[in-house]
Amino acid sequence: MNHATEVFQPLRADDPPVVAGYRLVARLGAGGMGRVYLSHTQGGRPVAIKVVRPELADDPGFRRRFRREVEAARRVRGAYTAELIDADADGTPPWAATLYVPGPSLTDAVARRGPLPVPAVLWLVAGVAEALQAVHAAGLVHRDLKPSNVLLAADGPRVIDFGISLAADFTSYTATGAAVGTPHFMAPEQAFAGEVTAATDVFALGQTAAFAALGRPLYGEGSAVGVLYRIVHDRPDLSLLPEQLRPLFARLLAADPKDRADLTEIVDWCRQRLGADAAAGAGPAVWRDVTGPEPTVPSPLATPTSLSTPTSLSTPTRVGPAPLVVTQPQPLPGGPGERRARRRRTALITAAAMTAGVVALGGLLWTVQDAGNRFRDWVAGAPATPDPDGSGRSADASTPSPTASGAVADAEGRTPRATPPSPTASGTPRPIGRVLQRLDAKSSLSFEEPFQRDDREGDVRFDCEDAGCALESDTSVFMQMFTDEGVSLDECRLMLAHADRRRWPLASVPVGGQICVKHKSGDIALLTVQTKSTALPELAALTVDLTIWRRAAT
Repeated sequence: MNHATEVFQPLRADDPPVVAGYRLVARLGAGGMGRVYLSHTQGGRPVAIKVVRPELADDPGFRRRFRREVEAARRVRGAYTAELIDADADGTPPWAATLYVPGPSLTDAVARRGPLPVPAVLWLVAGVAEALQAVHAAGLVHRDLKPSNVLLAADGPRVIDFGISLAADFTSYTATGAAVGTPHFMAPEQAFAGEVTAATDVFALGQTAAFAALGRPLYGEGSAVGVLYRIVHDRPDLSLLPEQLRPLFARLLAADPKDRADLTEIVDWCRQRLGADAAAGAGPAVWRDVTGPEPTVPSPLATPTSLSTPTSLSTPTRVGPAPLVVTQPQPLPGGPGERRARRRRTALITAAAMTAGVVALGGLLWTVQDAGNRFRDWVAGAPATPDPDGSGRSADASTPSPTASGAVADAEGRTPRATPPSPTASGTPRPIGRVLQRLDAKSSLSFEEPFQRDDREGDVRFDCEDAGCALESDTSVFMQMFTDEGVSLDECRLMLAHADRRRWPLASVPVGGQICVKHKSGDIALLTVQTKSTALPELAALTVDLTIWRRAAT
C-alpha cells in the first residue's frame, strides 16, 4: 500500500460526513468495533476516527464498558502507541479518535513484501512489547493484538485499539474477516472464554511476530473453528521459524499463561540479539524497506458554503447515510464541554424519538437488511420470491417447498436446518428446525416441544441486566462460533466439548452470529441471530433460527 489512493478510500453512501464536529475525509477501513475514518483536528493534525457498529452501540452494557475503557485508555502514553485524543461513549453512535499513524499495517506490509527479515522481527517484537507495557500500566488488556492492529511508521511500530477492545466483553467475527478478538491470533484461554490477563497479550504478540516472520499465521489457515482447536490442543511448530528466534517464541507461545515471558524480559532479549544496532538506534533503517514510501495524507476538507438542509439537522454528532448539508458555513467544533452538551442533547432527543416509535409500532423489533436473505437461504437453500410488501416471505407461503436436505417446510415456515455436510454426515442425527423464534423478558426456548414458550420455564432465557443483555440457562452451556459460514453439528460438538458457561453476553454477537448450545441430556442446538434489539432494556428482544440435534453430544 504505497499510494494514497490505496490507503485512503473515498467515503461511501452509508458513511457519515461528520462525526462530533470532525469532518471525515476518507475511509481507512473496518474492523470488529466499527468503521475507521481519516479526519483532522482544528489545527490540521490527522486523526483516525473509529465509529462503533450499531449492534454494539445499542447495548447499554457495552456503552458502560466502552466509557470505562475510554477513560483508562486516555492514560496510555507510550512511544509505540497511537494516543487516544478524544472520544464520546454517549455519542450517537459512540466514537473514539486517535492520532493517525502514516504507515501500513503489518498485514499490508507482509502482503506487499513477504516475510520480514530477522532484524525487523526483533525490532517489531521489542517495540510492540514496549507498547503493551504502556497499555498494561494503565490497567488495560488489549485482547485484540494482531497484525492489522500494528502499524509500521517510519520510526517503528505503533499499536492501535488498545483498551477500547476490552469494552466488547468477548469476541466476534467482523466484516473484514478480523475480529475484536481474532480467532487466528487468540490465546488458548480466550478460545474458551477463560480469564484474560496481560499474559494473553503476550501470546498474541508471539502469534503476530510469527506472522511477520512466516508471512502467514503460525497455526495455519482454514475455518475459525479449526484454527481455535489447534491453538487449544496442539503445540506450535516452531521449526517453521528462523532458528535464532525459536527460544523467544517458545516463551511467548507457552500454553500456560504462567509460563509465558514477561514484557521486560522480552524487550531485553530482543535488544541483546540486536546488539550494537539497538544502542545506535538503527531501527528506522530496518523499517525503510519494510514500510515503503510514506503516503501523502489528504488535506482537511474545506468548509462547505452552499447547502440546502435546515441547520437544525446539522448537529455535529449526526451520523447517517445521507450527505450532511447546512444553510451556512459549518463552525469549527467548540470546546469539549460545549461538544459534550450538544451530544447529550442529541442523544436524549434520539432516545425519545426511538421510544415513541417503538411504542407506536407495538413493540416491533428493528431488523437488519440482510435478515431476509439469511432467512430465505436458511429455510430453502434457494432464494425465495419476496412478496410486494418486502417482508421476505415466499410468494406462495401456503405451498410446501423442498429444502436442500430434501425436507419440506410446512405452512408456518418450520423446516430442518440445511446444515453443511460434515465428515461424519452418515452418523449425524436428523436436525429439527424452527425459524424466527422470539426471546424476550417474558419468553424462553426449550429443547422439547413446544420449543418457543410464553413463560420463563424453558432451557434458554433472554435477560437484560445492568451488565448488559445475555442468554442464560440452568440446563445448558453456550459457545459462540467465530465464523460467517454455516456451522455444522461436528463443529458445535468440537467447541462445546469443554464449554462450561451458562451465561453468554450478547454485546459481541452480531446479527447473523451463531451460538452452539449443549443441553445436559446431550442434545445440541444452534441459534442463529436474525434480529437483535437491546437499546431499550424494557423492550429488548431477540429472534433466532433454531436447529436441534437429539442426543448428539459425544
